[in-house]
Amino acid sequence: MRRPLVLALVGAALASAATVTAVPSGATTAPDPREPRHGATSAQRALSTVQGLLADVPSTTRRATAARPEVSLAMRDLFLALPRLDATDRRTARHLLARPTDGASDPLGDGYAVPARKSCRGHVCVHWVDSTADAPPSRAWVRTTLRALNSVWAAEVGDLGYREPRGDGHRGGDARLDVYLKELGSRGIYGYCTPERKVKGHKWLASGYCVLDDDFARAQFGAPPRQSLRVTAAHEFFHAVQFAYDYGEDPWLLEATATWMEERVADDVNDNRQYLPYGQVGAPGRSLDRFDQRGFSQYGNWTFFEYLSSRFGVGVVRSIWTRAGAYPGAGHQYSTTAVKGVLARHGGLLATYRGFAGANTTTTHSYEEGHGWPTAPVAATWRLADDHRSAHTRITVDHLASRNVLVRPDSGLRDRRWRLKVAIDGPAAATAPAAVVVSRTTKGLQRQAVTLGDDGRGTVRVGFSARRVSWVKVVLVNASTRFSCWHRTTWSCQGRARDDDRHFALTVTAVKG
Repeated sequence: MRRPLVLALVGAALASAATVTAVPSGATTAPDPREPRHGATSAQRALSTVQGLLADVPSTTRRATAARPEVSLAMRDLFLALPRLDATDRRTARHLLARPTDGASDPLGDGYAVPARKSCRGHVCVHWVDSTADAPPSRAWVRTTLRALNSVWAAEVGDLGYREPRGDGHRGGDARLDVYLKELGSRGIYGYCTPERKVKGHKWLASGYCVLDDDFARAQFGAPPRQSLRVTAAHEFFHAVQFAYDYGEDPWLLEATATWMEERVADDVNDNRQYLPYGQVGAPGRSLDRFDQRGFSQYGNWTFFEYLSSRFGVGVVRSIWTRAGAYPGAGHQYSTTAVKGVLARHGGLLATYRGFAGANTTTTHSYEEGHGWPTAPVAATWRLADDHRSAHTRITVDHLASRNVLVRPDSGLRDRRWRLKVAIDGPAAATAPAAVVVSRTTKGLQRQAVTLGDDGRGTVRVGFSARRVSWVKVVLVNASTRFSCWHRTTWSCQGRARDDDRHFALTVTAVKG
């Protein structure tokens, strides 16, 4: 689910119930390690979350409170929780997972209260009502929505080659993807998709349906309605595609790639830039696989897949999903393992992630549309002079994260022989440390990787004359993908990172020669 930054958000009471158990991917065994332990507790939590987020919360309450949890992923988790609920809770859950056309029997009133209409074209059927708050503004808007969804299908399935959403038999009238229009903006929601029925013989594949806002009113979403429709259709449809790969995949991969897909289908809209401050462009110290249930990290990290696709082609993301898929011939791997496996053909994850971290310090020059992006902040800034030639610090870096230090030459260091000696004493090589030095010079940007030994130590010298160099950034990287899996967290493989809080000692010295 795409979440708007500017809309009113859900009540504080809901925040306490908003912990959604993720069920990441991996090869299934007996018993399946992806099945949550102490299932009744996590299942009831999933039910409470969906009850809260679909509740009719007064706008005066919403405006003053914490952020809404993920609708698409909360619905996914409730779908997973069904077998672990008792009969009463299971009945309530099925009502919550029901389609709007299942009617006013929904205990929270999320079903249509009047008979629905349907319009089908190509691969998609759009359902709507002519009255009540859920009614779209006109039949023309229904046709606009239908065209947008078929255009997204053509782009994501036709042009980019992803698996099409699994058919739902005769649910909604036929096997085509069903999309329902409802008033969602007042709840702070663009739209969502939910898995509905498991594909026979495939535990982690499912058909599903989607719900989109009925008009994307500018007053609610802060953008022209057609723009909001296009990016939401691109994002939510990709969730339906993901259900045909593995609906139980790690949540950060689900949301980051769905937000990346907005750039492929609605490149001119640029709505996903609103999330850049929360991903690794704006917050490099937060781990790449962070799933922030009351924030936006997973949306902001679409830039990682933008970095990969701009260098290795757009097919690289499809390759990752193929490795993560849970169907015959797919890789049955969880998110970071799938990423690591694909990047093995492109120089490896460590080198690629180091390059990504360096690119985020100079986004204007690193990304096609980077002129409109922020740049990664620095953890420290130093200015070295003839009477103050050295500086030192110790910095901790979590897994799949980085920290940056900025060093400037004082104007007195004009001799061309001045060099900056960068000395790093990092963690052992087994924990995947890395570093790169980025310099702004009169000849443009220059990047130099720092070779670290098995003991994590490495040294490099770069130009530092004030005549030629404006600044030098030292990027310290923790590229670890080592996890202790299946602890019911929202990180990769429900795991705990084995290499967080790794220490780097950094010393920079201005030297001549």
